[in-house]
Amino acid sequence: MIYRHFSAPERAFSQLSHELIRHPRLDSDAVRLLTWQLSLHPNAKEPLSRTAERARIGATAFTRAKRQLKSEGFVHERRVQGAGGLWVTQQLVSSVPLSSGEAAKILGAMPLRTSAEGVSSQVAPSHGHPAVGAPSARRADGHPRKHREEDTSNPPPEPEPEPTHEPEAQAEPEPEPGPANGPETEAEAEAEAVEGSEPADDVPDEARVVVAAFPLLSPALRHIPPGMREELTELTAGWLAAGHSSADIHAHVRRGLPGADTPVHRPGGLLRYLLREVPAVPPAPPAPPAAPTPAPADGPRLSARLAGTRECEGDHVQPMLFRPLGDETRCAACAPTPSTDIQPALGPRAPSPSGRSGRRASTRPDAHPGA
Repeated sequence: MIYRHFSAPERAFSQLSHELIRHPRLDSDAVRLLTWQLSLHPNAKEPLSRTAERARIGATAFTRAKRQLKSEGFVHERRVQGAGGLWVTQQLVSSVPLSSGEAAKILGAMPLRTSAEGVSSQVAPSHGHPAVGAPSARRADGHPRKHREEDTSNPPPEPEPEPTHEPEAQAEPEPEPGPANGPETEAEAEAEAVEGSEPADDVPDEARVVVAAFPLLSPALRHIPPGMREELTELTAGWLAAGHSSADIHAHVRRGLPGADTPVHRPGGLLRYLLREVPAVPPAPPAPPAAPTPAPADGPRLSARLAGTRECEGDHVQPMLFRPLGDETRCAACAPTPSTDIQPALGPRAPSPSGRSGRRASTRPDAHPGA
């Protein structure tokens, strides 16, 4: 059982309808925000956000409460441009739901700032003099004046210097080479040409190919800084000059990579550390001794599948080849069996001492005395 005690206030109170306080689609934050606004003085200009701060309503709860009040028609707002080009947000809070047309009529009757007296000088339009000259389009060419080699991996080509017109010097007649100093002059010219022609790029192309294949060795090497490729190419060229192959360099890099669970934050620095020291090329293993070449056998040469076979010396219609197990000269069909060789050596079977043969002879019909 619940009891209620109510004392009517004598001052500072607001009259609100029960439908507004008990609205089924407004939560407690929306009802508190609406009742707080309706309890303010009619001339108060406090916005809804300031009311939410004073009522200790959070940002998420304030957004939800404002959305509920606008959907039910208790709050309306619009943006209009006032004096000085400033945009103003007008908010209307009512104790009863209003339609959009009704709220527009009430907001249209509200006074707006008509002069720029209260407008800040920072936002008010100025009355300065225009720039000298006709308007022109903005230039889009050019390049920032910085060291382009460290900012980008593909710098633009350097502009070619303009040719300067210099007075042409009179060509001196070349002395004709004599028979004595002719070959020496040609040799000296070739030597000067070789000394004067410097290689355009001291780094071999193979080193660039090896460096370009580093990201394929492991996923940890996929993000090599473009600015470090030239340094890695020079280090790789040192390995190639020492006699190492590209496979040796890739194998050395794979051995130096950390495990799969260890992240690599600076792949370029790791490669520089692995390629900084060039080890000596290991000596090649000695070649195995060559197998002795068998002397050619007499007679016709046999094929590889018949190597090791021998012709049987037995009686055959055609030559019979077999593969001997030892030094035998006959195949298994012609070789004498052990029983054939042993039986003649034993001779005829001797009579048994027990007299079985005599008894057997007495049982025959021709051995009977009365026959």
